[in-house]
Amino acid sequence: MAFSETTGTSDDYEQASADQLRMFYAAKASVNTNVDPPSVPSTIGDVHADTVARHGERVAIMAISEYQGMLQSFLVGLLGARRVLEIGTFTGASAIFFANALKRNGVASTPTNGYKPIVSLDVSPKFAQTARQNFVKAGISEYVDVVVGDAHESLNELVGQTFDIVFLDANKEAYRAYYDKIIESKMLAKGGLIIADNTAFDWVTPFINVSAPVAEDAVPLRVPYSSHPELLDMGRALHEFNEYVRQDPRSEVVMLPLFTGISLIRLLPDN
Repeated sequence: MAFSETTGTSDDYEQASADQLRMFYAAKASVNTNVDPPSVPSTIGDVHADTVARHGERVAIMAISEYQGMLQSFLVGLLGARRVLEIGTFTGASAIFFANALKRNGVASTPTNGYKPIVSLDVSPKFAQTARQNFVKAGISEYVDVVVGDAHESLNELVGQTFDIVFLDANKEAYRAYYDKIIESKMLAKGGLIIADNTAFDWVTPFINVSAPVAEDAVPLRVPYSSHPELLDMGRALHEFNEYVRQDPRSEVVMLPLFTGISLIRLLPDN
């Protein structure tokens, strides 16, 4: 699915499968003309184009799409969220959607406990620099703190802070560690939500009948579209994360089969 589902052409629609056309239709039907800032931030297309120019298409697909951005913005509004933690900044698309949604919630850019409303962690100084430039162009730089470094160490520095939404979109093999740290350190606010991205990637779903933790000799389904054996370790790790969360008595999860899979995780009462 294209990054810009809301601007598909007639050729895109005619060549789309039934599922793809449904996604295009749903994306266009989700663009609300009565919200300010708008559903799709005005600079988001430029962010994607610049990411492609700098890093190529294969890297640019790491960015969330417009439709996913609108979904995450809707969740910010639904929860009345005021603070967001991102683990994985990339070039800033998701933070721009989050910041616009916080503005719609009436959240000011005033720091809380020394941090802006959105704290975004990334290990790459190069991506962080690009993201900061994109935040300036989008007019939301005063809403986002980009913290560069190992996410585990950065999370340790954030203990004592609480967030209404936590977005996991970084090292897939570390999702479980991030998840446990957030819960055990009480970083998720009461009624908050963890959004985990890419939880049903093509190299995760072949593990559907494999028990977790995955045995060394386990054999996932042999499917024609899962053609990247070098990604098997990431697929295994995400499958184990999915099963861990599904069986975790502290939380409830629902996975949406959109894009490459989005898991919405909330803590159960008394956790």
